[in-house]
Amino acid sequence: MTQTDKDQRIKDAANRALAEAQARKKDNPDSDMPTELGGRDGPEPTRYGDWEKKGITSDF
Repeated sequence: MTQTDKDQRIKDAANRALAEAQARKKDNPDSDMPTELGGRDGPEPTRYGDWEKKGITSDF
């Protein structure tokens, strides 16, 4: 297998992954979560399965 073949396989896999992500995003629109009072800025930390506060990370 040549380097060009490997590069093409990687590009094809990346395109499939992007198409899958776009389809998944279209099927599951962002939820309208209420704003947490006194909560953290940025993305919802619980979606990552852990919580980081002042440099300490704890799993749920």
